Amino acid sequence: MSTILKNRITSIDFLRGAIMIIMALDHVRDYLYSGSFFYDPLDLTKTSAILFFTRWITHFCAPIFMLLAGTSASLIGQKKSKRDLSIFLMKRGLWLIFLEMVVVNFGWNFNITFPMFFFITIWALGLSMIILAALVHLPKKLILGISVVIILGHNLADHIHVPGSSLPAFGWSLLHEQQFFMWHKEVLLVGYPIVPLMAVMSLGYCLGGWYTAGYNVSKRQQNLLIAGACCLALFIVLRYTNLYGDPVKWSVQKNALFTLLSFIKVNKYPPSLLYLLLTLGAAFLFLSFTEKSKGKVVDVVSVYGRVPMFYYLIHIYIIHLIAIIASLLTPGQNWKLWFLTKPIWFTTDLKGYGFSLPVAYLVWIGIVVGLYPLCKRYDAYKQANKGKWWLSYL
Repeated sequence: MSTILKNRITSIDFLRGAIMIIMALDHVRDYLYSGSFFYDPLDLTKTSAILFFTRWITHFCAPIFMLLAGTSASLIGQKKSKRDLSIFLMKRGLWLIFLEMVVVNFGWNFNITFPMFFFITIWALGLSMIILAALVHLPKKLILGISVVIILGHNLADHIHVPGSSLPAFGWSLLHEQQFFMWHKEVLLVGYPIVPLMAVMSLGYCLGGWYTAGYNVSKRQQNLLIAGACCLALFIVLRYTNLYGDPVKWSVQKNALFTLLSFIKVNKYPPSLLYLLLTLGAAFLFLSFTEKSKGKVVDVVSVYGRVPMFYYLIHIYIIHLIAIIASLLTPGQNWKLWFLTKPIWFTTDLKGYGFSLPVAYLVWIGIVVGLYPLCKRYDAYKQANKGKWWLSYL
């Protein structure tokens, strides 16, 4: 039985919803877990297994969201001309960059003077859409070839570095290297370089060919299963040999568990080949296994997947507000520190703030559950008002 119902694909909404829920865990940890202000949770010399997992599991979110955004663009393109699709992607991409620079940046920092600008998830999503707006005019086989070559080969540029805060250094960072910059009094963080994420989106666009209305469901499941298995097999081989695909090599640690953690600790900024093989491989398998999934869990999780940007914007503000309220209610804490003047990871005055990890998990669950009714109502509004053009931008 096909899962393409009312122009929605259940497995895609389910996967997107799952990663949106997981994503909130990382942001709650950043703002509400006390240990966040002391050390990197992926530092194997300091972390615990559960803290490592809390951070690591969220690695799946950004690349899968990029992949599914490309697939959604392909599905939209089934109802539009290439020209109209290109215009839509261009407009939406510019809108997303605006959201990142203004709405999202303010949500992270709550500082009306905007002392920082973060080029992270939404900016990368927007710029990737603008690039895809040009690529859609090419044959899909060529788009697929370009995408695969970039994903497989971009780590060859790992040795290229442009030091300093010059315009060339900033440009290279936007392309391929995470870096902080000072521009006058502004802090600029390029968290998500565009390469290879742009190729992940265009790969997702090609994936949309498996989701045309007449495509055989069993064949789609089989294709996804093969693609996922091949990605994970290649990940294991390349990771084990330490030959290529990630700038950070794995090594034997103090015990078997931490050796495994070293093995799966792949580079996220920019996403290494091994990072993408692991995360996208898992995504392909998830889509294959959930092709015909039904039930209450699928229905609930899919709601978040149908309104991802709405959920994303709101949850940032809620997490930041909770941090302020918690400080207001805690004697001896200065709630005004949450009007950040430098990146939260470098705000040493916040050491001692926040909750234990179990409490942070409870807050995460509370936020996700609390947002469900709002997301469900907005989803219903979208479904009932598909003719309103602005809904496709939020």
